[in-house]
Amino acid sequence: MQSSSLSARIRSLLTVACGSRMSAQPCIASLAAVVIPVALFVSGCAVGPDYKRPDAPLAERYTPQPLPAQTAEAGGKGGEAQRFVRDLDIPGQWWTLFHSKQLDGLIVQALKANPDVEGAQAALKGAWENVYAQQGAYFPSVDATVNPTRQKISDAVASPLANNSNVFSLHTAQVSVAYAPDVFGGNRRQVESLKAQADWQRFQLEATYLTLTSNVVAGAVGEAAIRGQITATKRIIDIQGQTLDLMQRQYALGQIATADIAAQEAALAQSQAALPPLEKQLAQQRDLLARLVGRFPGDTMTETFELSALQLPQELPLSLPARLVAQRPDIRSAEEQLHAASAEIGVSVANRLPNITLSANVGYTAASIGQLFAPGNGFWTLAANMTQPIFQGGTLLHRQRAAEAAYDQAAAQYRSTVLTAFQNVADTLHAIQSDADALKAAVAAERAAAKSLAIVRSQLELGDVSHLALLNAEQTYQQATINHVQALANRYADTAALFQALGGGWWNRLDVPADGEK
Repeated sequence: MQSSSLSARIRSLLTVACGSRMSAQPCIASLAAVVIPVALFVSGCAVGPDYKRPDAPLAERYTPQPLPAQTAEAGGKGGEAQRFVRDLDIPGQWWTLFHSKQLDGLIVQALKANPDVEGAQAALKGAWENVYAQQGAYFPSVDATVNPTRQKISDAVASPLANNSNVFSLHTAQVSVAYAPDVFGGNRRQVESLKAQADWQRFQLEATYLTLTSNVVAGAVGEAAIRGQITATKRIIDIQGQTLDLMQRQYALGQIATADIAAQEAALAQSQAALPPLEKQLAQQRDLLARLVGRFPGDTMTETFELSALQLPQELPLSLPARLVAQRPDIRSAEEQLHAASAEIGVSVANRLPNITLSANVGYTAASIGQLFAPGNGFWTLAANMTQPIFQGGTLLHRQRAAEAAYDQAAAQYRSTVLTAFQNVADTLHAIQSDADALKAAVAAERAAAKSLAIVRSQLELGDVSHLALLNAEQTYQQATINHVQALANRYADTAALFQALGGGWWNRLDVPADGEK
């Protein structure tokens, strides 16, 4: 605030306090001569350390060895090679890179209706209201008081009235002005701390957005994976059922024994038994998605997800390590906690220094309300008070030391958060490379298993192989098919995890104000 505007604001408050009459001008002048110079003094420096952002890490990469230019290619839907693009910016709506309209719509619903988001938004609003409330201490407080009384005094006490009556009324109306100039910046440090806490809440909100959108994507991929496993299991059941029909015809012709029929029936029953647990997982996954978008499990949700309907992003961002500390909401939250702890040191130091309070009262007193503003019934007082703590039993000293220790704790927590974030990114990059290799191997294994199963079935029809060979071929194909689905789902899930690990592009979102205050 400029000194001229602050001076004008204080003069207007003093005018209210002293009244607008000509006789009030000495009161205004006296108060202004004391209050304004001290108020302007608060624009100086504040005690305690000035906060300095931690330096960015010096790490140049996330992994010990440089990453390859691209991952392995498995072929087919979801098997495309992915390229790591250094310092590629992340879009605010990064989930749209999967090109699923149903997924996009579900996330829009989640951002609107999820109670965790609503709670984080309310917490941010409350944090800024606390900032505004603390900023009110920059200005004088003005109170108006009206005090009508009716009283009787003892006969042994002289009456204050000219008629010596011991029963009388007394009417008092006054305006009181109190001001505690922030000489040593204790209030400014308190405001600074509250602003840091509000920024912490802002990044908590961003973390809530990121966690929610990532969970919705993970939930959709999880549903698609389960549906893929159910489809594979049903296909295995069909194959085993067809094989059982073939063997029953062979048994009717006397070509195989009863034991072979029983073994195939057992294999079919085992595959059928694997279906209900998958269906249970699917139902629970749908319940999870319903909760994430703010619905009850009993509500109808028309969106369904299949792996074939998702498109794998082929260009993956690889943010510079130095930029990660500015992108991750959890790191920014930890930094604001560090900032708040730094400001609290200044508050504790200011509490050990002199506290100055200026006050003024102006008003009127009369025996009847009609004479309240009559000439000669007015009064005013000016007062100043300075309090210097001398002995508090070590309380203020230890509170300052506690604030300094809290700062050291916040600094350690910040470093821990940074290390965890780098580990998170590194783990995800390793997973993406491994997922591509695993998918390539799973696709090759499924093709080989399918080919082997077809050959064994043809040989069984001709009576060239035993039923044991068929059972082995069926089990191999079943496991290879499920492994393929799981490997494909892991690739989608870990790709989404990379966007989350790098911060999710919240800085490119258009639906959140840059300062977070509104």
